[in-house]
Amino acid sequence: DEAEKIYQEKGIEAFEENEKKSANVELKAGPFKCFLKSLHKIQSAFPVENNPIRTALVTARSAPSHKRVIHTMREWGIRIDESFFLGGLDKGIFLKEFGADIFFDDQHKHCQSASQYVPTGHVPSGISNL
Repeated sequence: DEAEKIYQEKGIEAFEENEKKSANVELKAGPFKCFLKSLHKIQSAFPVENNPIRTALVTARSAPSHKRVIHTMREWGIRIDESFFLGGLDKGIFLKEFGADIFFDDQHKHCQSASQYVPTGHVPSGISNL
């Protein structure tokens, strides 16, 4: 959420600069960390090549801010099967083409877009929901 706050208050350039400087600094845990860790634990009971549960991280971030997200997932010990850094592109259309089964996001605009194509859950947490 600290990165989103920088983006909202200072703009994309300040956000990208902060993310470059913080690439090896773990993001603070949000409300979904426990959910992701639990999902990862269930996934671990199955072989990687034939796992019935696949996870994908779909984010509006783009390079170079992707490094911090990847670093954080590794630090938390959470396996993400696929990561998509959309650089601000519409998540809904992407999720439709990807064939997602369910999608969660903390921003209403992403939830509205996604809900046209896939069951969507809004996570009412963070600066975007104040």
